[in-house]
Amino acid sequence: MRLNMLKPHSDSTSNPKRVGRGIGSTIGKTGGRGHKGQKSRAGGYHKVGFEGGQMPLQRRLPKVGFSSRIGRVTAEIRLHELANLDADVIDLETLKSARLINKNIKHVKIILSGKLEKSITIKGLMLTKGAKTAIETAGGKVEE
Repeated sequence: MRLNMLKPHSDSTSNPKRVGRGIGSTIGKTGGRGHKGQKSRAGGYHKVGFEGGQMPLQRRLPKVGFSSRIGRVTAEIRLHELANLDADVIDLETLKSARLINKNIKHVKIILSGKLEKSITIKGLMLTKGAKTAIETAGGKVEE
């Protein structure tokens, strides 16, 4: 027995309908398509969502989603990125000069990711609770 010798059982499959083979076949003449109209003709189908020239539903509904204006001027800094800086006092200008953030960034949040071994002072930046405790356990301090 080989794969190319496999066949379905003789009774399990039925022959396909032979449409348009005369009046006696019950699906002769129009071939089960009915009379006239777009669907009765060869190639008479249209794309999904077509509504006969009416403005389709997906174009009638409003667009969704937006680009946050706050997100354009906000950045996140990981804790291990601060460990690579040479500065003792870290603020917005320090991060910009180190090229960790873009020049148009106005708000920075420090998140807990990685380890911090040295003591640093954070000025005017937002922090997560985990990042704050990690900085303070390393001997650093946070100034609002």
